[in-house]
Amino acid sequence: MAHKSTFETKFKRRKNGKTDFKRRLELLKSKKPRLVVRGSNKRYSAQVVKYNPKGDETIASAVSTELKEYGWSSGFANIPAAYLTGFLCGKKALVKGVKEAILDIGLVENIKGNRCFAALKGAIDAGLKMPADEKAFPSAERVKGMHIAEFAKKIGEENARKKFSAYFKNNSQPEKIPEYFEKTKQAIGEKLKS
Repeated sequence: MAHKSTFETKFKRRKNGKTDFKRRLELLKSKKPRLVVRGSNKRYSAQVVKYNPKGDETIASAVSTELKEYGWSSGFANIPAAYLTGFLCGKKALVKGVKEAILDIGLVENIKGNRCFAALKGAIDAGLKMPADEKAFPSAERVKGMHIAEFAKKIGEENARKKFSAYFKNNSQPEKIPEYFEKTKQAIGEKLKS
């Protein structure tokens, strides 16, 4: 009969699916601020966070719902919204004096072209220096939302009203997302000059 168990229980945050401590330790060893990107089905967020033994300090933060202030109303959880959220967070970080950071995607799978990498591209385009592989980014067409506009045109007006009801409720047309994207990006750039 065995006297000692070889089984080790996981930390509470790992068991609950909130933190990968091995990955977090690797990120903290770099001693650089982290661009923490997280998403849900309704909104997307990006934060530039600095490690502190008493608790991480948030230097700059942006949530996709803040994009309303800059004229965006075409969904807050899609790829263009993730890019614009990363762009907004990057601009805010530059204003606060942060020049470089590393990406922290948490427990999200590392899949080419997903929203995490759209937010990373936004932060890099804002002026933050971050290590990244261009192959991981979504294409320029997807970042601007052309795939959404093409899909809305393809399914027709009646079906688009059902599928994109939240867009129409906010007086936004899915066919014009690339235009809204450019206007919002320009508005963020003008308001937050570093």
